[in-house]
Amino acid sequence: MDRTTRFAFALLLPLFSTAAFAQDDLDTDTREVKYKERTEIDFDGVDVTGELVKPQGTLTVERRKTEFNPLIKLRESFDTEMKQSVDEVK
Repeated sequence: MDRTTRFAFALLLPLFSTAAFAQDDLDTDTREVKYKERTEIDFDGVDVTGELVKPQGTLTVERRKTEFNPLIKLRESFDTEMKQSVDEVK
């Protein structure tokens, strides 16, 4: 290290050390905040004026019938089983 660097370091060292001491003072300061148990707000003296704004158009939502993919195939004809059962009875 050359002389100017040492001199600058010697000047800046106390500056940084005081900042560290100042930080310790904040940590030791303990403040306790207490809030009221119950807060009451009185709106009797407040006048609220305004106007009702309605939409100019209408929105109609049309529901379509839900279609499901059938998991069971329903048979429409039992002709072959009926013929077999008649043959078994004979």
